[in-house]
This record gives sequence, structure tokens and C-alpha cells, in this order.
Amino acid sequence: MTEKRWTIKELLGLTTDYLKTKAIDSPRLCTEVLLSHQLKKSRVDLYLDYDQPLGEEEIAGFRSLVRRRVKGEPLQYITGHREFWSLDLLVNPAVMIPRPETELLVEEALRLRQDGLLTDNLTPMILDLGTGSGAIAIALAKEIEGASLWASDISPEALQLAQANARRHGLGDRITFCAGDLFEPFKGGSAAFDIIVSNPPYIATEEFNTLAPEIRCHEPRVALDGREGGMHCIQRLIGMSGPCLRKGGWLLVEMDPRQTERALNLIDSAECFGYKERIVDYRDSYRMVKAQKKYG
Repeated sequence: MTEKRWTIKELLGLTTDYLKTKAIDSPRLCTEVLLSHQLKKSRVDLYLDYDQPLGEEEIAGFRSLVRRRVKGEPLQYITGHREFWSLDLLVNPAVMIPRPETELLVEEALRLRQDGLLTDNLTPMILDLGTGSGAIAIALAKEIEGASLWASDISPEALQLAQANARRHGLGDRITFCAGDLFEPFKGGSAAFDIIVSNPPYIATEEFNTLAPEIRCHEPRVALDGREGGMHCIQRLIGMSGPCLRKGGWLLVEMDPRQTERALNLIDSAECFGYKERIVDYRDSYRMVKAQKKYG
């Protein structure tokens, strides 16, 4: 008897139904992404080749990917890719998966330049502190041709991936990568920036175990856990940023909406800042704090 040959159409339908029973988010999309990854086809091509029968190795590989997803591994780590600011970025468990809300930091940095609010509006110096995959630095380097970008991270593995992403997008010579904890690579004010942008760890330790398992068990804790109240890195970042900002320079920090009021108080305590503001995200929740260093 001839063994049945599964077609793309049949696998899409059966796997979608299976993932529904496992309570996987967006089961159809997940199925399409995994099958596209296995077959090295675009999702559009899956439908153009709807009736194509698949070989045993292709099916076995696809089933292996599905098993990983059902066990809770994030889709982005399985495929090794994540889109951010319309850029295809490589990701792995050494870095946190970039979130759509972090694009707000890119938008605000671009708005400051567009509005002529930077000391050097043509060739600004910009630091992405805790760069992870390099998402923010790469997006800003793409958008501001004359900018000088710096990106730092405490994790050597994260920096290696960020550098790979920069080369992948032709920006290997536009971004200077530095290893170290927060401002450690810039001790003594060795560099002064027009913008410092950061998405630091801000999940409170006491809330860490309430995170979804695929986040808690797979993404790097060092990129998520902000210690008690989630404010450890935010407090240090605000307190230490002054010497590394030019007069009139800007600090942009992403955080939990519940932390923004405390962050404003820390900015007041730092004394080197004048203007400060909270920025809402796409869900109309406070997601970012920005502050400008005084000119005098």
C-alpha cells in the first residue's frame, strides 16, 4: 500500500486544529510561520503551493518545530527571527525578544531630531544602553544617516548577536559596540551623547514568577528582572546618566506604567535635568519617561 503524502494544505489545517487544543496563541499564524521556516518558503508561497506533497524529512522537521512550540518555546526563538521597525532581526535565548511597544523609543528619538531639539541635529551622538539584539540602535542608524551610534550591554553573547544584526543590515561600521554594566564603558565622561535611550530590566522580582511560562522560562532573566519593585536599573540609569549627556541632551527610558511616577521623582532628585515628561504607548498607558539635561 502506498504511504500517504501530506500536502501543505492538509498540514496547515491539521496543525492549526492541534495547536488550538494546546491553547497556543494565534494557532493559524503559528502554523504558517513554522511551516514557512521548515520549507524555506514565504507564507504567501505556502498558499501558492497549497497542494504540494511533502517528503518525510520535511514533515519530520516540521513536527519537531511544532513540538518545541507546544512545550512553550517562543516562536521567535524557534525560527531565530523577529521583526522590529520593519527590520528582520536575528534573535536567540541570549537576548530578550524585541516588543512592539519598544518602537516608541525609536519614534520619540526621531521626533526630537525632527523638531530640532538636539544639540547636534545633523550628526547626533546616540547611545542605546542595554542593546540586547541591537534593535533600537539599528533602527536609529537606519533612520538617521549622519548619526553616530553606540550600543552597550553587560552580556557578551547579546553583543555578539547585536553585531551580527548590524552587519546583516549593512551597519557594522555605523555602530560602536561596548561591553559593560550601564555606563561602565563611559567612566569619567569619556563620551557625551545627545540622546541616551534604554529599555532596561524593569520587571519586579516579586512579580517575576507571574510572567507567562514562555517568557519566564526562556527569555534571559538578566534582561527582565529589575529587582525589588523593578526599579534597580532605572534608578541607577537616571542617577548616573548626567555626566554622559551633553547639555540639552535627552534621556529616554522604557518602563512599566506603574513606575513612571517614581521615575519622575528620581529625575527631580538628580538635579541635572530640567524638562521631564511621561509618554503613553499604543494602549494609552504611560510607557516611557523622557528628560532633558539642563543647559546651564
